Amino acid sequence: MTSASTSATDPLESAVSKVKRHILPLFLIMFIANYIDRVNIGFVNAHMQSDLGIGAAAYGLGSGLFFVGYALFEVPSNVLMQKYGARAWLTRIMGTWGLVAGAMAFVWNDTSFYVLRFLLGVAEAGFFPGVVFYFTQWLPQKERGKAVAVFLSGSAFASVLSGPITGSLLSVRGLGLQGWQWMFLIEGGFSIVLCGVSWMLLKSRIRDAAWLSAEEQQVLHASIAREQAEREALGGAHLPPMKLLKDPQIVLFCFLYFAIQLTIYAATFWLPTIIRTMGGLSYFQVGMYNTIPWLIAMVAMYCFALLSARWRFQQAWLAGALVIAACGLFASTSGNPVFSFVAICFSAIGFKAASSLFWPIPQGYLDTRVAAAVIALINSVGNLGGFFAPAAFGYLQQHTGSISGGLYGLGVASLIAAAAAFLTRNRRVPRDGLLKPLHREAH
Repeated sequence: MTSASTSATDPLESAVSKVKRHILPLFLIMFIANYIDRVNIGFVNAHMQSDLGIGAAAYGLGSGLFFVGYALFEVPSNVLMQKYGARAWLTRIMGTWGLVAGAMAFVWNDTSFYVLRFLLGVAEAGFFPGVVFYFTQWLPQKERGKAVAVFLSGSAFASVLSGPITGSLLSVRGLGLQGWQWMFLIEGGFSIVLCGVSWMLLKSRIRDAAWLSAEEQQVLHASIAREQAEREALGGAHLPPMKLLKDPQIVLFCFLYFAIQLTIYAATFWLPTIIRTMGGLSYFQVGMYNTIPWLIAMVAMYCFALLSARWRFQQAWLAGALVIAACGLFASTSGNPVFSFVAICFSAIGFKAASSLFWPIPQGYLDTRVAAAVIALINSVGNLGGFFAPAAFGYLQQHTGSISGGLYGLGVASLIAAAAAFLTRNRRVPRDGLLKPLHREAH
């Protein structure tokens, strides 16, 4: 029997293949819905201003309050997920975020807008860790990285799909509701429908999966249980954030990711506004134009990944991507709407590539016993960029009539981050840094 035929009949490999086919497409669709419900307000800035009197500063602050709710309730959500299980908790998350997303159709002033955006962040908190936790229960260690990569690709697909979908829904009218209200109702309703689908399709335990044979269930469960036992035998370091922040490298990682996310979310929330300044575009056309930078960025991310794998100096590639982002941001302040849009497309090459080029650096530096805690910390700090960027842009637009100051600020932040990238290390030097002392404190 050849190795190929042996591999084809291996029960563990067969089980893993079936798990991926059954859960990855659903998680990918869930993430796309999650992302669209998070960023769709980028298309209704002008509508809320004309219909409700919500100004640019209030819009920017409300956009960012999502991330405050998300950050505050991420840990409590994770604790409850451990208690009730990933299947039940993911279904709850989808249901509540769909309800809040749909309720956005009925905001009537600044305060109601702030409250619902904050509650949307609270509702979505724990979604990403919940999916990762589900993978740990259903996939062996060597398969989880690939599964997470496929899952995260949902943000790229969502960036492309959100424009045409949301732009089309803005044209819907009826029952006394405006297009922006129908957009919130339909997109929020889709998440509620997905809530029911996830409850039916996701299973809590491997033995509940009727689509796995008895042998496949047994070997898959044994493989995951064995890995769990090995992790428990090795132990781990459970450290509070303030102890982790004693390491200057970790502080530097947090700053870099914050700077990257700052630019990404500024572009996400304000790009439709920039596109509308070109004039004469329908809602659908604005949505289609909105996809162009993200399509370009997807290609760029792939090309940068290939190049950085061939010529390895991750810090240089990250710095180069951040410089590209800065140049595009500076150029986008030209005052010509069409040229500004082209410049933002160029900038997207840099800041989206930087987001993927960044992670191998801390992953290479961190001790495996604190890697999970530090990555969670970096991600939490980075997501705060989603609060500061739209809030600052809104304030600047309302008080200066332009977001050029914000674009200059993002460009400067990207250049500082590019210089800081060369100070990072993706490999720990023995007896250097504070991770070893931290481990002694943890044990």
